[in-house]
Amino acid sequence: MPAASFHPRVAALFLAFLGACVAPPPASPPSSGGAAVIEANRRADAYLRAGDLEGAARQYREAVRLARSVEDAEGIAANAINLSIVYQRLGRPDDARASLAPLFERGQLGFSSERMAQAALRRSVLDLEDRRFAGAGEWLERAAGYCGRGCAVSAAIQNVRGQLALEAGRLDQAAASAKTALAASRASGDPAEAANALRLLGAVAIRNGDAGAASAYLGEALAIDRELAAPRKIYLDLIALGRASALRGDRAAARSFYERARAVSEADRDTDGAAQARALIQALGENVQARQPSQALP
Repeated sequence: MPAASFHPRVAALFLAFLGACVAPPPASPPSSGGAAVIEANRRADAYLRAGDLEGAARQYREAVRLARSVEDAEGIAANAINLSIVYQRLGRPDDARASLAPLFERGQLGFSSERMAQAALRRSVLDLEDRRFAGAGEWLERAAGYCGRGCAVSAAIQNVRGQLALEAGRLDQAAASAKTALAASRASGDPAEAANALRLLGAVAIRNGDAGAASAYLGEALAIDRELAAPRKIYLDLIALGRASALRGDRAAARSFYERARAVSEADRDTDGAAQARALIQALGENVQARQPSQALP
């Protein structure tokens, strides 16, 4: 495999956790039952920050159970979405889908269109990661329908639309969607989605063979993700920067980025990410001869 080519699943991983920011608990003063839901949510968040995904899943399941016991629609939705995110990180896509089922079942409590948009977007992302592109497109349109003229995940919807276009080889459409997402996320003050859009633009540039543009976009994404302290996104940025470096023939820089990605993933307890980074390092070979000096990137 050429050093700058994509593994079949790598392109999807650029946005694998798109729209996956942990949903906050309700801001209004809680009842005693609601307080228990929020406490379980906080414990889950603490496990998540510590890298204990199993512990986080356990607490989000408990938060969903408590929310259902008091018919707290907002608590059910927020924690079901969070549980889906954690299951995805654990490599359990079927469980990630199943956790969202309460939001789509007939006869259930009424959920806000904002939460429904988030849940439908999650389903789209899950199908995208599994390369079920038809399903991903269908769920994406449902998310757009719930979102209407605008919602908190408008930029994320555009980013996933762009990712689907990228997977289909429609590079111009992918870039257009990413630029729309970038403008929307900057206007709404959403740096996480801005970084996702920049990462997608970097992926498009790599596919177009433009290593310089790719490095510029990805360098911006990396700077944002560092500010957000988002290890998984930092890892993805570094892997992509390595691919951009390999594309322009700078194997030494590529190796450096892959080594940094490996270190980040190991610190984040991401064994799959670390394994992929090691495989990319090995693919470069032991004798690295750079064709040009490596460029200083953030």
